[in-house]
Amino acid sequence: MKILVTGSAGFIGFHLVNKLLSENHEVVGIDNLNTYYDTKLKIDRLYEQGVKYKSNKIKFKFRNYTFYECDIVDNFNLKLIFKNEKPDLVCNLAAQAGVRYSLTNPNAYIKSNIVGFQNVIECCKNFKINNFLYASSSSVYGANRKLPFSTKDITDSPISLYGATKKSNELVAHSYSHLYNIKSVGLRFFTVYGPWGRPDMALFLFVKALINDEKIKVFNKGNMLRDFTYIDDIVEGIFSIIKNPIKDPFKIYNIGNNKPVNLLDFVNVIEKCLDKKFKIEFKDIQPGDVKDTYADVSGLYSDFKFKPKTNIEFGVRKFIDWYLNYYKVKK
Repeated sequence: MKILVTGSAGFIGFHLVNKLLSENHEVVGIDNLNTYYDTKLKIDRLYEQGVKYKSNKIKFKFRNYTFYECDIVDNFNLKLIFKNEKPDLVCNLAAQAGVRYSLTNPNAYIKSNIVGFQNVIECCKNFKINNFLYASSSSVYGANRKLPFSTKDITDSPISLYGATKKSNELVAHSYSHLYNIKSVGLRFFTVYGPWGRPDMALFLFVKALINDEKIKVFNKGNMLRDFTYIDDIVEGIFSIIKNPIKDPFKIYNIGNNKPVNLLDFVNVIEKCLDKKFKIEFKDIQPGDVKDTYADVSGLYSDFKFKPKTNIEFGVRKFIDWYLNYYKVKK
């Protein structure tokens, strides 16, 4: 099967491409390599997959992986890629990520998460691609206070622009599914972490700070729960859907660990791994932040017999091992 993955040099995209290649699928990757975080990390991810990036090139080919440097907002070049590659399935992971960044850079979210998303799903319509997976987020649950979060819950009250754009993706996908018979699957990811992760995420920030003897900020005085979900579980969840296409025209699944962890317990796990103590500055909860997240994954298990299984101790250790090796840090 030929699978097109947008955001392929991003954290989840990188790991998904690795999985698809290991299963002998032909993969077409698209990424704009933006500067939201260090571009070197994205280029190094590509290098791990055999793509020797050069800034004056647009297309790269390595075995059964073809990579294009392209922004999904660039509708003209996006359509050319779809026309030339003719994928069987599209997995849209490209997005402007981060709740807090959306408070100061809202236009980036409208462009990538709404205009870009629309461009991708419109290409699916125009080029007769009937299988479409896309990244949603636990942020769509917003002000919902019922735990665990279920896909049956009403999600009309996002409390961040990021969450609002992800909810809009679900609504657009539903309309295209109804109008054009595109089978679409929305994946609500819960706090993904692991090797090659994003530098703006808590685990990355905390490990970096502890190694450098820097203070960390812990919001809501640590009174927060997060359903930390290891990257391998996320990818296995996505792949279980790819290899067993849904019969329903439209579905949404939570992909979370189904075991929320208190933020201070998370901090303690990091301290044990590095045998050091944090310097902590306790702060009030930030605007846009959800206090607790907890995924009901019964839908994913019912349809695909899949449930995340990686515990936080194992996952944090794997990330730290990668971090120390990648940045050549001696403990």
